[in-house]
Amino acid sequence: MNHVIIGNGIAGLSAAEAIRQLDADGAIFMISDEPLEPYCRPMISLVLQGVLDPSKLSIRKTGFYKSLNITPILGSRVVQIDADQKTVSLSDGQTLPFDRLLIASGADPRPIKAAGSHLHRIFFMRNRQHVMDMLEALPETRRALVIGGGLVGFKAAYGLLHRGVDVTMLIRSGYPLSLQVDADAGAMILGELVRHGLNVRVGAEVSAFTGDTAVTGACLSDGAQLPCDMVIVGKGVLPSVSFIPRDRIQVDLGVVVDAHMETTCPGVFAAGDVAESVDIARKTRWVNAIWPEAAAQGRLAGVNMAGRAVSCHGSLGRNVIRIFDLDVMTAGWINPPSDPRYEVLADFHPRTNTYRRLVFEDNRLIGAVLVNHIESGGVLMAMIQNKIPISIPRRKLLQFPVSPKSIMY
Repeated sequence: MNHVIIGNGIAGLSAAEAIRQLDADGAIFMISDEPLEPYCRPMISLVLQGVLDPSKLSIRKTGFYKSLNITPILGSRVVQIDADQKTVSLSDGQTLPFDRLLIASGADPRPIKAAGSHLHRIFFMRNRQHVMDMLEALPETRRALVIGGGLVGFKAAYGLLHRGVDVTMLIRSGYPLSLQVDADAGAMILGELVRHGLNVRVGAEVSAFTGDTAVTGACLSDGAQLPCDMVIVGKGVLPSVSFIPRDRIQVDLGVVVDAHMETTCPGVFAAGDVAESVDIARKTRWVNAIWPEAAAQGRLAGVNMAGRAVSCHGSLGRNVIRIFDLDVMTAGWINPPSDPRYEVLADFHPRTNTYRRLVFEDNRLIGAVLVNHIESGGVLMAMIQNKIPISIPRRKLLQFPVSPKSIMY
């Protein structure tokens, strides 16, 4: 059996390990456009911050490929899949045959549409090399502009603040983390960012960058002009699907997969940030581009590629992050549309600076936001994941702590 894996992030890595556990003799090829062994992408912000050496990003020991009898093809990108001939073509001219194929190509940074975006010292923060390029530019950086109020934007801003850089965060929506939290939690986070010295501008975006060869400033949609000598674009990601034949493999935002992580083309699977599976909370297809889901989907895909039929119920978006003195946990569908099917309960305690927002559909929990005192978050997330019917008054779930025993009575 010839297994080809496009990508060597956590999804591809988890798939390769699962395949090898069940198939000791089959060939495994792992392809990556980065010339690096698997590393932890969520931790690259710690390298920017200066608290982690780049050499510590690796998530497997040196010799990982050899120990599992994997053939790595690093520094080359897949440019085409031939579903009929069962081959993949690479940017270096190679063509590889496959019996089973996993698309774990991840996602690419969402581009910014602004004049002057070609200027030097405008960076994305998606991989290790991006951060290494930022570090090279740091000695000449005094004022930085971070575009985007999501997790990547916050981590970039935090890292630069830690380095003593004057940072402005530009957020098009009205508050940070708008895809993860609601407006009330967002206002708490915004206040915390400002309190710790971050300049935050909301409701505006960049229309153009200024500078000759390197960026020196940004013109905003509200008419303001901001001087800056570094820009980090953190406006989210888009699944990496440019090489996929859409007449054979269904692609919406991401590659559409079934409960076995198999695409509409038999023998071709997808996992991780590129995959679009059923979202447990929304009950519709969604791309949940988070590390835990990528690992779980990769393992599931690998098991199925090796011939053991195993299915899953879908994926769930969730995050836990510390924002200065705030602990924030989110899970599921936070901002559903206005509809009688959905009920939202919220509670704020000024004395403890604690906030909770819970979203219900019928008799089950489908979303939760917790700010501070997040210890019960695991129980609430399990209720969402396992679709546990609620048999107690719903307002009891706003209290803390919430234990497995307390939700049964």
